Parts: sequence; structure tokens; C-alpha cells
Amino acid sequence: LNYPLWRASAVGQSGFVVSTLSSSACGISPTLATFVYAFRPPFKGALATTSGMAWARFAIFYGSDRGREIIREQERIEMVPLWLQTIFPPLAVSMVVQIINMPVVRASITIQNPASDIPNIRESIRHIYGKGGIRALYHGTSAGILKTVPKYCTAIIMKDYMDEVLPVPDCRSLTYQNDLLFRSAKKSVVAGLAGAVLTNPLDVIRNEMFKTDKGLISTVVGLHKELGWNFMIRGIGKNMIAVSVPVGSTIFFTDIFIQLSSRLKNDNPVF
Repeated sequence: LNYPLWRASAVGQSGFVVSTLSSSACGISPTLATFVYAFRPPFKGALATTSGMAWARFAIFYGSDRGREIIREQERIEMVPLWLQTIFPPLAVSMVVQIINMPVVRASITIQNPASDIPNIRESIRHIYGKGGIRALYHGTSAGILKTVPKYCTAIIMKDYMDEVLPVPDCRSLTYQNDLLFRSAKKSVVAGLAGAVLTNPLDVIRNEMFKTDKGLISTVVGLHKELGWNFMIRGIGKNMIAVSVPVGSTIFFTDIFIQLSSRLKNDNPVF
């Protein structure tokens, strides 16, 4: 499910022109045409894209939690500000993940252009490499880091914040298990939406850099000249779905697995 949503977001934010799919005859609006295109085969790069997303989210969320635990186990940890203990692990891990994933990210977005005749990720990487070598494969890394790092840092910070402020369900309540699910759902939705909305402008900039091969500053200037500050919300509706659904569901199911694991161990859920 996530791949078509991501595809719709990538097409919208990149400003790719989608054939209206005879929308005038079928009564399909341009916005809906993007979603129709996203859910129609061929699904170019689907395996590489979803695999990359899966390992990246696992690395970022697991690495952030584990990294925070390691930091707090160190001596003189009281000398390190709490905000730094929270922000540094996702910051470091997401930067590394973004750099590793960059060639596949660029290749996968490139072939989502409806006008592209490149059939798959491998050929897309060859095409990009042929145009500009290794440097071309990492073109847009600056915008990618500026987008990915805040997105996951925001999601993780919001997850931790909601975990602190939401009331803990009463284990004696008859609706205890349902209350746990609702608590996890609230935390997941807020974290996912926050990450999607706050980083949408950087998604637009990165995807435009992929499309035009221009630098960061030139891309921002060009987008502003063409769309004004409205470029910051280009494709935001699709992005809110494409980002908040997988990020939110990752947080939600992680919570569920933790709760189930705790119940299996000692029947005392850990929050």
C-alpha cells in the first residue's frame, strides 16, 4: 500500500505532468489522475523502493532508541542536556541512512516521471551515472538530508512527547487493551503528520533538484520565481498521506509489538 502513496507524493511534489488518463472523458480531476496513475501498473522500482524504506525506518527507529539508551548509560550523563540526548541519535542515524540510500532514492523518483521510458531502478542508476558519474547519483543529498533528518527527528520527538503527556490507561479497566490501542494510535497519528507537514518544502526542493539537476540555491530561487512561497505546499496533501501513513504505522505497530512482548514475558505491560 505504501508504494502507490509514495509514488503519488513523488509525482505531485516533483511537478511531473501526468497524462490525464482521458480524465476529461471520464470526469477525473488532475488531482485524482495522479492517484489513479500511482495505483496503476507498471510499478517501476517498487521492490527497491519498499525495501529501502523498510530498512531505513527500522534503522532510524531502532537506532534512535538504542542510541539514546547507550548515551544514558554513560558516566556523567547528567552533563549532557536532555534535548541533546533525545535529538542526537535520530539525527546521526537518519543522516547515515539518507546518504546510503541516496542513489536508489534519486533513481526511484526519476523513473516515476510518466514521460520517462526508463524501465527499472538499475537502468535508472546507469542513466544517471552516465550523465554525471557518482556525483550525479548523490545530487540532491543536501536537500535530502535537510528533509529526511528533520522528518524523523520530528516524528521521534513528537512520539516521545505524546508518550509523556498522554494519560496511561488504568490496567484495572475493562477496556484496558482498547485504551492502549487508542493511546498508541493517537501518538502515531500526531508523530506521522508532524513529520510530513514540517518537511514538505524540503521534499519539493529535493525532487525538483532531481528533475532539473540544478543546485540547492538555484532550485529554491527557481521554485519561488515560478510558484512564490506556494511551492512549500506543492503536493502536501499527497505527502501527508504518503509520509504519515508509513511513519505512523511503524510507530503504532512497534508499540503493539512492545506491549505484546511485555505481556508474554510478565503480564506487566511496559509503557
